[in-house]
Amino acid sequence: MWTLWDPLGRRAASGKPGARPHGALLGAALSHGINPELVIVSDDAGQFNVLLHALCWIHAERILAKLVGFNDMQREALAETRTAVWALYQDLKAYQKKPTRKVKRKLEQRFDEICKTQTCFTTLNNALKRMHKNKAELLLALERPDLPLHNNLSEGDIREYVKRRKISGGTRSVNGRRGRDTFASLKKTCRKLKVSFWEFLNDRVGNKNAIPPLPKLIECRAQST
Repeated sequence: MWTLWDPLGRRAASGKPGARPHGALLGAALSHGINPELVIVSDDAGQFNVLLHALCWIHAERILAKLVGFNDMQREALAETRTAVWALYQDLKAYQKKPTRKVKRKLEQRFDEICKTQTCFTTLNNALKRMHKNKAELLLALERPDLPLHNNLSEGDIREYVKRRKISGGTRSVNGRRGRDTFASLKKTCRKLKVSFWEFLNDRVGNKNAIPPLPKLIECRAQST
C-alpha cells in the first residue's frame, strides 16, 4: 500500500501494489507541475521508492510482532525491544507537534541505540538490522513533521474493495470494474466530506444540483484547514 503526500501535509493520492505508478505517468505528472518534494508513504514495496519515500511505522514494527521467542530470555528481549520501539513512536508523534533540533538529535540517537542493540535472540537482531537500514525512510518525519507515521488511512480506503473482491472474486467486465471503483470512490469521498451518499445520488439523478461538486467541497475543506 502507498500514499502520496504533498509538502503541506495533504494526501494527494494513494493506491495498492497492483496499481503502481509507472515511470511515464510519474514523468507526466512532474511535467505538469507536480511538486517533486511529494512524499510517498508505503509499506516498503520497492516499486513505490520514488520521489521522497517514507516508510509506515506500523508495517515496520509488524516484523517484530511476528517473532516468537523460544525461551523466557528471548521473549523478554522481544518484549523490551517492542516497548522501546513504540515509546520512540509516541515521542516522534510528540515531536511532530513541536519539532526542535535538540529533540530531533535525541530521537535519532534513540533509534540507533534500539536498532544496534544485541540481544540473545538472533532473529530479533536481524530484524533490528533491517529497521536500521531503513532509518532515513522511517525518520523522514524528523525533516518533514507534517508527514504521518503510518499509511492506515490508505489501508482503510481500500478495505471495502478488498472485502468485495473476496466475496465476489472480481468483476466480469471492464465496465463492471469501472462502475464498482467509481461508486466506491464516490461513497468514500462523500463519507469523508460528511455528505450523505444517498442524498448525493438522489441529487445527481434528479438533476437538482443542490449539493456542490465534490472537488469544490474538497477544495473548501483544504482551505479551511
